Amino acid sequence: MNSLSLVSVRNLSVDFWRVAGPPALSSVSLEVSPGEAVGLVGESGSGKSTLGFAIAGLLDPNDAQLSGEILFKSQNLLTTNQDDYRKIRGSEIGYIFQDASSSLNPLLKIGKQLTHPLMANGGMSKNDAMVRAKELLDMVEISQSERRLNQYPHEISGGMKQRVVIAAALSRDPSLLIADEPTTALDVTVQAQIIDLLLRLKKSLSMSLIFISHDLGVVARVADRVVVMKDGNIVESGGVEQVLANPKESYTQLLLANIPKLRHVDQSHSLSFWGTNER
Repeated sequence: MNSLSLVSVRNLSVDFWRVAGPPALSSVSLEVSPGEAVGLVGESGSGKSTLGFAIAGLLDPNDAQLSGEILFKSQNLLTTNQDDYRKIRGSEIGYIFQDASSSLNPLLKIGKQLTHPLMANGGMSKNDAMVRAKELLDMVEISQSERRLNQYPHEISGGMKQRVVIAAALSRDPSLLIADEPTTALDVTVQAQIIDLLLRLKKSLSMSLIFISHDLGVVARVADRVVVMKDGNIVESGGVEQVLANPKESYTQLLLANIPKLRHVDQSHSLSFWGTNER
């Protein structure tokens, strides 16, 4: 493992027991440094979400066979028992799922959904957990946070639901945040707001980010480094400027051609995207 890496994936392969055909991942290797934002991009079925799930320990061993290594802070997660893996995921690795609505229980108030894990897994008292829940909503820039704690998911907007999901993922101060298509269901304006929020949080919390998307333009807005995936393989990777200005693979060129809002890449890694040149 590179001594500077937070995550080191080595020759990872994933086969789903009940799915015929080639493996979902084939000998994939990936490094993520502390504080780095890595974008995984590819079409549906490329293996990008499977890679994110594998790193976070979200693949059921009854459904999938994993081989290779996933090193997190030098610990091989694939040889770690499930209980310890869950503890690492709860405290060190945060995960944002694609659909915020399905990530939230419609029958529970926002406050309950944030405080329960803090009490059950973090050992907090009810009062301390409620204080932390308010802090988390403030952190993700939700206004009137005390009021929101007493609301149900159906009473808030889609963009606000996604902010709540981000808050939940950050509740234990993870050193790695994995965001799986976190803006897909949102309109362009709200997408931009969520992207900017994630970038501010990454910087202020000094955490690493793996951002998964089918949209190379969105990944370019977020990432320091881009990893292009196709059919369970990494076909191209490199710095944002390198991949966008001079893509080597025809598949990357195709993804690049489908970005209507991406105008240029300059020498400072600033992208003209959603009308802004700031990261």
